[in-house]
Order: sequence, then structure tokens, then C-alpha cells
Amino acid sequence: MKTPVVPKASPETLPELAAYLAPFAPLFRRSTSRESVERYLTGLLTDLPHKNCDTIAAAVAGTSTERLQHLLTDATWEPQALDQQRVRTLVAQSSPQGLLVLDDTGLPKQGRSSVGVARQYSGTLGKVANCQVVVSAHYVADEPTHSAPVHWPLTAQLYLPEVWATDPARRAKVHVPTEVSFQTKPEVALALIDQAQVWGVPFAWVVADAGYGDNPAFLQGLEARQIAYVVGVSSTFGVRLPDEVHTAALVRPSCPRGRGQPKKPRPAPLYEAKAVLEALPAERWQPITWREHADVVLRKQFVAVRVHWATGGAQFSTSHHRVSTGPEGWLLGERPVPGERGDLKWYYSNLPADIPLRRLVELAHSRWPIEQFYEDAKGECGLDHYQGRRWDGLHRHLALVMLAYSFLACQRWTPADPAGFSPLWGTPVLPGGPPPGPPVALPGCGVMADRDQSNCSLPPHADLTK
Repeated sequence: MKTPVVPKASPETLPELAAYLAPFAPLFRRSTSRESVERYLTGLLTDLPHKNCDTIAAAVAGTSTERLQHLLTDATWEPQALDQQRVRTLVAQSSPQGLLVLDDTGLPKQGRSSVGVARQYSGTLGKVANCQVVVSAHYVADEPTHSAPVHWPLTAQLYLPEVWATDPARRAKVHVPTEVSFQTKPEVALALIDQAQVWGVPFAWVVADAGYGDNPAFLQGLEARQIAYVVGVSSTFGVRLPDEVHTAALVRPSCPRGRGQPKKPRPAPLYEAKAVLEALPAERWQPITWREHADVVLRKQFVAVRVHWATGGAQFSTSHHRVSTGPEGWLLGERPVPGERGDLKWYYSNLPADIPLRRLVELAHSRWPIEQFYEDAKGECGLDHYQGRRWDGLHRHLALVMLAYSFLACQRWTPADPAGFSPLWGTPVLPGGPPPGPPVALPGCGVMADRDQSNCSLPPHADLTK
């Protein structure tokens, strides 16, 4: 049986990649680690079906599986420090006002030994499956009508299910740090927001889907941080009407006859988002086009009404732990234009009462770049190809994938772009065709540059999927 072969890449570094990586060199104490970072990124940017230590070492000259594995598990460097320096450099080249988009993605995984693997819901797969779930934050420039706004990843963290977080033996086996405790995905997302603020990321709004918008603690966390937001919510999202909230606050509980506790005040009625919007007259719904590109026109009907987000019905008193009433905000509804097909959607925002409806719609539909990032990072940069089991190895892989993705993003920023961005580190794409080396994805195009180098054998399939 013949073993498949791939062109063996040149040991020479791409000039663009060398210039891009130069500012990050001080983060790696040893020269061998710096060399392994360059080789690993070259492998992530190479046209390989699987991008793990085995396949990268087989396709990229000047390294080995052992060296790459050492980089991910035993070398001295911190992935968060790498994220921080990359983000601060990107911030200097980005718009001073943008959006912070929060989301999570599933990484399918077999077995039970890899850190964080469990039977859990994956939005990527659209079902409950055996997988890891990674929560990430993404910067998106405030360019709502642009078909390709500037955007880049900040950082990511693995969601550690409670069955993992409370099992000392499993934690120790995969090197979960002692300071990592159980956090829900919304709690992880709030921690990423705090990190973005510390790093000086210039965002004015937070955008997230219903997995976060339906969580009252997440909304309370955003409001405590005084952050403006637009989040997706489900049809059953609870709201109260402002007039009824005001009236309920004026009602004094009646005094009891004889002995006994005085009656406690009751909250205003609780409604579901879908019911509130369905009760509105048809003429309140307005058609809005929020983006046009080529022959694609994104157009739906929308309506918005002022409400308070809320939990707990009138059967509870206002002091009950299940009852909460948030500040007044916007409940936004979306439905297809008559004669067209599409889903009903609901959003909630704490933006002020004078915000135009079109602006609400634009912000509500600004989440798609993070989904594009997940798709591209998995397809082009090996986001879901990590084969190790350890916490530190996975997070180092994530940091290097984001470094590779940001490299491609930077190469696409040219002075001709509408946003006026220029390539970072003064290294534009070199003219005259691809330089020698591995088949690396060229910025700004969807093809790979073939390299005529010596051939090498790929590891057996069993080694690629271990």
C-alpha cells in the first residue's frame, strides 16, 4: 500500500510572515520556540486537509512532530500574552469605534479524555454531540452597510462543563489550571469583555445571539458594566410594559386584617416577546434594507417597542428571587417581507429611546463576521484540527490559529480599501507571484501557490486522527 505524499515545503520563511512575526519574538524565550512558531503558522497556512503536529511536520521542512508538540505543551510562553500583543497591534490600525461580538463554536471530538469534551449542544453542529465548546470575542468595525467590514478575533476560552470542573482527577490529567473554576458560557463571555476593556479594544456595543441574550445574569453583567448591547432573544423572552411597571410601582399593598404579615407588592404582568409583537398592528411593521451587495439584497420587516426585560410572573412578590425587572430598552421584531420566506426573530437592546429603527436593525445584523471567522478559521487555519488532550495545548493552538488568521486579515488591508487601512508592519503582498516554500494560502485569493520541492510521506491515517 502506497503512502500519500505532499510537496515538502522550503525551510525558508515567507518574507511577509517573517516581518509579521518579528514583533512577537520577545514573547518566546528560546530561539527554537520562535522557529517552531513560524513553522507551525506556515503549516496552518498550508493547503493540508488536516493541520496537526504530524501533518505539519510532514509537509513543512525544518521541523518535526516532537518540536511542534513541545511548542504546544512544554515550551515557555503564554497564549494570553500572545493574544494581548496581537490585539494591541490590531487596535492601533482599527477604527476607534466598533462592536464586540460574542459567540461560541463546537469542536467535534471523539472519546472522553480530551479536556472539556462532553455530550453538549453545539450550535455549529445544530445538535447535542460529543464535542468541546470554545467561547470567543471578535472585533468588528462599525461598517454596517459594508459587505466586508474589518474584523479580527480577540481571544478565546474553552467552556469547561461542570462535570469536568468538579472532577480533580480529570482536571489534573489534562493540566487544567487550579484558578479555573466552573463558569457558564455567558460568564465566560463577560470575562472576555473585561479582558477586551483591559486591552483597550475600541468597542461601543456588544452583540450576541440568543444563547447569551436569554440569560438574565448576562444582561445584568452588561448593564453593571454600562455597556450598550443588542442581543438575540427567543420567542419566550420575558418582558414587562413600561406603563404597567410604573403603575405596579405605585400600588401599595393592602394592610392585613388582624394578625399576619402585610401583603408584599407584586410585579407588573410578564409577557413573552412573541406575544407582545404579535399584538401590534400590521402598519407598525416597516420594511428595511440593511445591506446590499452585488445581486444580494438583505431586506425584512421590522418593528420595535419599548419594554423592560424581566423574569418572574405576578404569582411571585417583587422580592422573590425569581423576579427581576431590567431597565427599559427596545424589543425588536423581524419577519419576512410579505410574499417571501424566512424565520421570525427577536432581539433586545438597552439603547436609548431616540435610536432610529434602522440603526437598531444594523447593529442586530452585525454578528455575522464572527460566524465567518469560525468558518474560515476551521477551513483555512485548522481551528478544529488540534489533536491533543491538554488545556494548555488547546489554548496555545487557539492563540496560534488567531495569529495566523490575523496575518491573512492584515494582508488584505490595503490603502485602496474603503476603510483606509494599510497592511500592518509595513509588509504588503509581494508582487510577481508566490515566493518559494510550501503551498501557502495567498492573501486576497482563494487558491494555493504550488511549490516544487522534494516529496515526503504523510503519516498513516491512524496517526492523523489519534
